Amino acid sequence: MNIHEYQAKALLRSYGCPVSDGRIVLRAEEAKTCASELDGPLWVIKAQIHAGGRGKGSFKEAEAGEKGGVRLAKSVEEAEMLTKQMLGRTLVTHQTGPAGKQVNRIYIEDGSDIARELYLALLVDRASSRVSFVVSTEGGMDIEEVAAHTPEKILSFSVDPASGLSDFHGRRVAFALGLEGGQVKQCVQLVKNLYRAFIEKDMEMLEINPLIVTPDGNIKCLDAKIGFDNNALYRQPDIMALRDETEEDSKELAASKFDLNYIALDGEIGCMVNGAGLAMATMDIIKLYGAEPANFLDVGGGATKEKVTEAFKIITSDPNVKGILVNIFGGIMRCDIIAEGVIAAVKEVGLQVPLVVRLEGTNVALGKEIIQNSGLNVIAADDLSDAAKKIVKAVKG
Repeated sequence: MNIHEYQAKALLRSYGCPVSDGRIVLRAEEAKTCASELDGPLWVIKAQIHAGGRGKGSFKEAEAGEKGGVRLAKSVEEAEMLTKQMLGRTLVTHQTGPAGKQVNRIYIEDGSDIARELYLALLVDRASSRVSFVVSTEGGMDIEEVAAHTPEKILSFSVDPASGLSDFHGRRVAFALGLEGGQVKQCVQLVKNLYRAFIEKDMEMLEINPLIVTPDGNIKCLDAKIGFDNNALYRQPDIMALRDETEEDSKELAASKFDLNYIALDGEIGCMVNGAGLAMATMDIIKLYGAEPANFLDVGGGATKEKVTEAFKIITSDPNVKGILVNIFGGIMRCDIIAEGVIAAVKEVGLQVPLVVRLEGTNVALGKEIIQNSGLNVIAADDLSDAAKKIVKAVKG
């Protein structure tokens, strides 16, 4: 789960991290009042969406002079004007795709003088199963660009959970960033605070880009992006309260409510599979035979008839889906349950596209019999290769 920048900064502030003062604006008429509560003389007006590259993004049907989702204002009146320009518009960045995201919130923040821009992030390193720090002197840029062109400017190291974080880690970050004097002490404390927040709040990614050094020698988190481990949200009710469902894919949101593992993709063949590995193999073989999967969908090992029905509804709600492949290996999951769920779903939502069903495993004979006797126009398949060929042929004509 992701949160907005203003929420991330409020969370970091509660852990003693240095961030600028700011106000969130939901209605344009609030902008002038919110801006006047800040010191100025420079205000930063930031569109709040769950995507990076806001500063370099562009609004759909932008007018002359409208540049990006992060702009500077030199008066409260200008802050109000810029807020009105951005609020309710669709911002397109390299991370949103061409559809963009509608801006429903604006963050007005005190401007900061910048002497240096640095990069600092914490994330879960799956290779070592530890929390890792990633630091670079090249702040203000996409870290992917730095990694591609100047990888020697990136330092990464992990923290042994047995010994935990120590001042040594903070000093290592400070020296890698070229900090000096009192900045080193500030960095050691910041690293401690960030690490504590990361662990206590079950984060999976915490990115400060840029971490700045001000002309008077202090460090500050100028931007913040935080992602949380969805599997741990049950013990983070305060974080769950920050969830903005308008920023999430409606199909993925519906799937989460039924404990379905769903990720929307750009293809034309909808997939319903049990087991993540089998789902990946199904997507691969669809591509092998010349088509593209429209989604990843794992209904799980113990799905009920109701869950299967909801999964089918989610797939058919995607207008890009031109065909559906159901691929089930019955271990814990029984093939007859899948068959009953598919039939119930088809009868409830209708079937406007070709449907290929491949069943194998527990109660496979009963499952096939249920589908054959349903009277529905379902294409049966003997194995995964056969199923992929049939659904691609049905879609491609």
